[in-house]
Amino acid sequence: MYTRFAKVFYFLSIGLFLFLLLYVYAALPEFATYVVNEAGMPLKQVSKDSFFYGTVALFLVYNLLLIIPAKLIEMKINVSLKRLFPVGDPYRDKMLSWIYSFIGILNIATAVLVFYIHSLSNQNEISSSEFSFFFYLAPVLMLVWVLVLFYLLAGKMKQVRTGNILS
Repeated sequence: MYTRFAKVFYFLSIGLFLFLLLYVYAALPEFATYVVNEAGMPLKQVSKDSFFYGTVALFLVYNLLLIIPAKLIEMKINVSLKRLFPVGDPYRDKMLSWIYSFIGILNIATAVLVFYIHSLSNQNEISSSEFSFFFYLAPVLMLVWVLVLFYLLAGKMKQVRTGNILS
């Protein structure tokens, strides 16, 4: 049940990321600024196209690397994962939910980063301090999700140790 909600969140985060990336790409000047000095003048810049393709590459790499374990569990391809997370095991649904929601959080964090680059490059439109709340929210969410992962793994290890795994 929770896996469906996590998948919806995951796909919505992909849509949000793609929308923001395309919006920012269209609004960027020829060079994207990623470091400014105290006066707001650009110190370090990268070309608009390099920023776009680098961001897309980063997005694809971490999405593919993190979705593979979820698909291995869902499709029951790997025998050891099939034994560890059999259909009907409550930890199977919890782990799948965790994976999909964590990737969604990473997608949202990357979207915030893209929007931050937009705010640095186009300082006359929006200042980066207007949405600094999101810069603190993304690492806090990632920390909470990693702690939840340790909690889930501890519960799964306890289940394996006691021999209560479904066959």
